[in-house]
Amino acid sequence: MIRPATPNDNKAIMAIAEAIGLFTPQELSELGGMLAEYFDGNLGSDHFWITYDDGGVVGTAYYAPEPYTDGTWNLYFIAVHPDSQGEGRGGKLLHYVEQTLATGGERILLVETSGLPNFEATRAFYRKHGYDEEARIREFYRAGDDKIIFRKALTAPKH
Repeated sequence: MIRPATPNDNKAIMAIAEAIGLFTPQELSELGGMLAEYFDGNLGSDHFWITYDDGGVVGTAYYAPEPYTDGTWNLYFIAVHPDSQGEGRGGKLLHYVEQTLATGGERILLVETSGLPNFEATRAFYRKHGYDEEARIREFYRAGDDKIIFRKALTAPKH
């Protein structure tokens, strides 16, 4: 079941972020700060953390609008615990975000990720779900680590 995240999900979300093994301790700390701001209500009502709850939180996603745009959103985080990967949960989370935004009349969903080799599965996930590489900023995160931006146009669901 996909549902809004609650403060009680904080520990599980952080455990997922740590378990996927893609983030530095500093990045995990920053993620924890983002969660705290969200649950304290400091990010605004147009920021959304959702969870995939399968008898416990096994996946999560965070998305919000791009400031100063009309209908452009960012998917800032999406992850499924390694023990629960490969069964379509990540795709269901992504589809939920896309459909929610499309139903609301939003136009574009952007995703940023690293160009490092250990993020190849992440990039393949986005390509598999219809995202195109829109931009690459060389050595953005650090020397040798490009920022890759994927883009997908959203379409309203047919009724």
